[in-house]
Amino acid sequence: MAALFYRLSPRLVLCSREDPYAAGPGEQVLLLASGQAFPLGHPSTRLSLELLRDALVARPVKRLLDLGCGTGVLGLAAMALGVPRVVGADISLAAVQVTRENARTHHLTDSLEVVQGSGASLQGPFDLVAANLPYEVQVDQAPELDRLAGPRGRLLLAGFREHQEDFLLEFYRQRGRSLVRRLEKPFHHPELPGDLSFTWVAWLLAEKGRTPERVKQDF
Repeated sequence: MAALFYRLSPRLVLCSREDPYAAGPGEQVLLLASGQAFPLGHPSTRLSLELLRDALVARPVKRLLDLGCGTGVLGLAAMALGVPRVVGADISLAAVQVTRENARTHHLTDSLEVVQGSGASLQGPFDLVAANLPYEVQVDQAPELDRLAGPRGRLLLAGFREHQEDFLLEFYRQRGRSLVRRLEKPFHHPELPGDLSFTWVAWLLAEKGRTPERVKQDF
């Protein structure tokens, strides 16, 4: 069973409102209302948060987009880690409402803009575009994600599985992007047969034109 909370940094803990975490001295806790797709305990969300933390350490981000924001987990975590401006977008009105509710709870509404719509409704560029989305949506939104990041922005992508990587990666490589970090997490549900196990993956893609280097992988 996955932990009921997630420690993103020594001082920052994320948890759901259904399973609150008692903060210790000097700790900040983000209590998040739950959503339907990729909740906090989902492997894809955990991988996304790990990549987000490391991406912000590697380079400051002034403007971040969380496309398909769901409950706002990635955007709110980014603000808690110091990103001054975040835009969250989702085609679901319910997701937009939950994200706004989570932001109000933590007095983060001044730094967060939440809109209902797809990538086509947004203007870039963003320093970092995060999208934890199912594979079919990743494929559909890939041109918009690339546009929104612009030539100097990076992409944080998750929500798909190991056997789905090749097509997406080739799309971005043809547009001048290189894979700089890859995380993966094997998954097996105890009620499913062993041959239905699979591996979730997440990527950090560099800005356009960066010389490809050895990809850092974590398992």
